Amino acid sequence: MQYNTAEKAFEVSLRVFTDDLEDVLTKENNNQRVRLSDKDANGPLVERYIRKHFNLTNAQHQRKPYRFLGKEQEVDATWIYIEIPYTEPIEGSLLQQSLLMDLHDDQMNLVNVTYKSEKKTVLFKKSNSQQVLTW
Repeated sequence: MQYNTAEKAFEVSLRVFTDDLEDVLTKENNNQRVRLSDKDANGPLVERYIRKHFNLTNAQHQRKPYRFLGKEQEVDATWIYIEIPYTEPIEGSLLQQSLLMDLHDDQMNLVNVTYKSEKKTVLFKKSNSQQVLTW
């Protein structure tokens, strides 16, 4: 998650193991098997899941809308790209990252946040799937 000062937006790249993502999307899709590939039509299903589990809320408790830009397949991973317009200071913002926590009780997610030349890593667990960002 990197802040682009020229665009005044966070550029977010989420890397998820494809087999786990397929399993959780299958569960979300009434157990109809989902298989991901570069040319599939599962973008809306992926987007709906991401919107449910990845969010940024500003210090005034307003959830920031974002653009789902798409996904890209690697051998074992799926890259998901979103862009979050963000003009206010990040201090006190709340980041939710609960991907796959509905599939694995011991799921842990790391988010590297780069904002104004400073990089921080934030750890998310099922018991703590939202973190206040401090800079």
